[in-house]
Amino acid sequence: MTNIRAAITGVGGYVPEYILTNKELEKLVDTTDEWITSRTGIKERRILKGENMGTSYMGTQAALEIIKKNNIDPKEIDLVICATITPDMPFPATANLIATEIGAVNAFSYDLAAACSGFIFGLVTGAKFIESGTYKKVLVIGGDKMSSIINYKDRTTCIIFGDGAGAVLLEPTTENFGVMDSILRSDGNGVNFLNMPAGGSRKPATHETIDANQHYVFQEGSTVYKFAVTNMAEVSAQIMDKNNLKADDIAWLAPHQANKRIIDATSGRMGISDEKVMMNIEKYGNTTAGTIPLLLWDYEKQLKKGDNIIIAAFGGGFTWGAVWVKWAYNA
Repeated sequence: MTNIRAAITGVGGYVPEYILTNKELEKLVDTTDEWITSRTGIKERRILKGENMGTSYMGTQAALEIIKKNNIDPKEIDLVICATITPDMPFPATANLIATEIGAVNAFSYDLAAACSGFIFGLVTGAKFIESGTYKKVLVIGGDKMSSIINYKDRTTCIIFGDGAGAVLLEPTTENFGVMDSILRSDGNGVNFLNMPAGGSRKPATHETIDANQHYVFQEGSTVYKFAVTNMAEVSAQIMDKNNLKADDIAWLAPHQANKRIIDATSGRMGISDEKVMMNIEKYGNTTAGTIPLLLWDYEKQLKKGDNIIIAAFGGGFTWGAVWVKWAYNA
């Protein structure tokens, strides 16, 4: 029996035009450009402006770029997965809206919520549909309009997050490329340290929840930082050990862009030098499910067929994981 793998055959991305700089944030909260940069590595982030502009708009633009670059008929797309925690609305799924906008009339589609780990969870899920032989073209999109759930009076969160979306196309291959292995984890005990308290079925919107600012992201920074440093670094080392990969075997580390110090800890644990670490946190901030596909989008021209890439993420929940991908094409 022929072994089928899911290869990434195309990448697309979208970031809004409006740039929110650290200098602008100095006018909103008690902070400085130096303080933000030294602790997070972020200089600016993109913000989606405009009436009725949601995550589906950004995801649609990223998907359309792939369709154009790869010259594919949208009707050939079998499945659209959208990883997001900022859907356009509770239902229908944002993936449904994107599929319709891009003309993927023969696809079924759904959303996947795992916060900052959403894209890698979606990537592995989409890969399984390819590996099973069920589908031949799967779009996996990661994107969030974090500005819609951020309190710009809370300096612990407003300095970190931005808006953006990226996407990849998965197709079958019988060559030794594609999604090779993954380790995915979650722990619901993290709920008290990183969450959005209201707006769900447990605590629906009321005047009281709105007045208490409970429809914004809450984060206990020090606890999240410690957990992220430990677990994102550890799972990245684990997937290397599991597959007998050494630091010299790795062409790139594609880490979730939450905090430069977390990224440095992960690359250090893996023994990966700085020049092998994908980084764009300084210009986009943390776009949650969008960070990793946006990394692949920014670095696509530098990637070579056969490159071993370790993708690692950590998110609210808690969720975390690492994926080993062998790149399938030259840009």
